[in-house]
Amino acid sequence: MFPFFAGVKLGKVLAIFPIMYLSGGTCVMFIITGGGAMKLFYQLLCGDCSSKHPLTTTEWFLVFITMAILLSLFCTNLHSVSLVSFLGAIMAVGYCTILWIVFVAKGKVDGAAVYDSSESGHVRSIFNALGIIAVAFRGHNIVLEIQGTMPSTPNRSSSIFMLKGMVASYLIIALCFFPLATVGYWALGNKIPINGGVLTAISTTLNYHMSTPLLGIIYMQIIISCVTAFQIYSMVFYDNLERLYTSRAKHECPKLIRMGIRIFFGGLTFLVSVAFPFLPSLALIIGGISLHLTFGYPCLMWIAIKRPPMKSAKWLLNFALGCLGTALSLLVVVGAVWNLVCRGLDANFFHPR
Repeated sequence: MFPFFAGVKLGKVLAIFPIMYLSGGTCVMFIITGGGAMKLFYQLLCGDCSSKHPLTTTEWFLVFITMAILLSLFCTNLHSVSLVSFLGAIMAVGYCTILWIVFVAKGKVDGAAVYDSSESGHVRSIFNALGIIAVAFRGHNIVLEIQGTMPSTPNRSSSIFMLKGMVASYLIIALCFFPLATVGYWALGNKIPINGGVLTAISTTLNYHMSTPLLGIIYMQIIISCVTAFQIYSMVFYDNLERLYTSRAKHECPKLIRMGIRIFFGGLTFLVSVAFPFLPSLALIIGGISLHLTFGYPCLMWIAIKRPPMKSAKWLLNFALGCLGTALSLLVVVGAVWNLVCRGLDANFFHPR
């Protein structure tokens, strides 16, 4: 769609490159989160035996990416990922629901309070919250999965089904994240670590308030959710490289090349996760830079494709929404940088913890 209204070269710069780097960065964060959850799960199950010959965090990242690559060998396109995606969605709904129910049942943690009572702290927190909500609902992966599995034909448009899918997806996201964010902040407040988020809080603050089986279930659900979500985001990279090979070789991509592409991408994301284990701290900056893909570009694309009369009601509405989406992207980046400057960054290059 981007090459259609902006030209082939400009369309690739405006759309394909941001989607590629954003998908790659998200996969790196899945490695960091999933590998960390594996380490915590092993420590929870093994107890004292984990101190004899413990695996390092880097080795747990390697275990995670190996699982993700092996699973990706059976996922050749977005249609084959549908069952995996459904399983990941169930796991995400599961651990989010368990967490906020536990927060309600256990009540507030002793000493929990708001982060910052200063005026600048409130403004910074609002910017940060807006960024988290916007990034959570950016939906580029949802759009790609829905468009890839429900293609339109000249005789039958799937736009209505796509709209229903988007509404259902965002409704599920809201039902998962808003109760967890609201109840979690009420229960933990400033007890949530600056780096690590809820996963670190579970293993530290909440470790003494939850039973071992329940903690194990949550860790397992997080691991499965990360492994399955990795398949969706990495499919963008796989599809583009396979399409590039097919266009140049003039024949279908063989299984060996497809396997090599997946191993190459897995190795690349593993290297980045080890080199930049603090990448989740930069999530809002990374996500904010490409936020206009969801909130800005579609409205401007509609104007360029449909070409309504200039300054008509539809033209003004879409132009205003496009500008508002781009402004939101800038606002999220500014808020994330401001928050990072005030709180600092533990840049532990090549030293995952």
